[in-house]
Amino acid sequence: MAASRLLGHSSLWLPISRWSRVAALGLHTAGGRMQASQQDFEKAQNDLKTLKKDPGNDVKLKLYALFKQATQGSCNAPKPGMLDFVNKAKWDAWNSLGSLSKDEAKKSYVELVNGLILSEAPAKDTASLSTGQKYDTLQVITEDNITKIFLNRPEKKNAITLQMYKEIGLALDEAAKDDNTVITVLTGHGDYFCSGNDLNNFTNIPPEGKEKMASDSAVILEAFVSKFIDFPKPLIAVINGPAVGISVTILGLFDIVYATDRATFHTPFSQLGQSPEGCSSYTFPRVMGLSKVSICAMYTLGHRLLG
Repeated sequence: MAASRLLGHSSLWLPISRWSRVAALGLHTAGGRMQASQQDFEKAQNDLKTLKKDPGNDVKLKLYALFKQATQGSCNAPKPGMLDFVNKAKWDAWNSLGSLSKDEAKKSYVELVNGLILSEAPAKDTASLSTGQKYDTLQVITEDNITKIFLNRPEKKNAITLQMYKEIGLALDEAAKDDNTVITVLTGHGDYFCSGNDLNNFTNIPPEGKEKMASDSAVILEAFVSKFIDFPKPLIAVINGPAVGISVTILGLFDIVYATDRATFHTPFSQLGQSPEGCSSYTFPRVMGLSKVSICAMYTLGHRLLG
């Protein structure tokens, strides 16, 4: 239904300012409420202590900043000296939140922690909730006639590997064949929707040379895009954070695209000397109109767009 109906109607791009607007899909919501309660906030602090993996310095700085904003408000501490690297990084992270309200900071803190906890969900849970296929780079859950496909490499900003390309195709095939699936949703775990291609895809050159690698990559990409074009059921994207490269260009193949207030869209193809893929040179002008595509200069300048 995705691209096969594209000429019959335009895909819907719906920016949403709060996670609760997608509560009906059961995605990243805090009990369907507009704000996180103090109890949710305290629970998130305790849950954070149970993480088994180090989320990385960027995430830890973000957690620190959101905690300070939620408990003290806007940054009011003196700026540390240039040589006080650790405290200056913390100050910069807190100060970057500007006038974000305590309630919004609290809500964002809870959502970020929940995403980290979900990213560490055991593989056996994924298998028991999915349609039977075990995935290494995805989490697939089917319940209430909705199949939710989560890109599940949050520590790598959900960068797409060659394995993930294949697993997304398998997950879409299973959802298409599953009689219990009415709607399929694609989203990401962690603070990114997807950071585009994993650069390791281009560094593992086979003995046959770069030509063989390019040929194989073209086959994988064509098969991947075809899964979205031929998908027979309603297909929804929930952009939970920054989207880069191919994770942007395939959005024209979805029936509906929801963008949260943390979503940005970046297409750096000209900067990388590449052409945009995912049928976007065909779908985007039809979804957004030629004038908007030209104004955004998505293909000539590679600007980052806000959701």
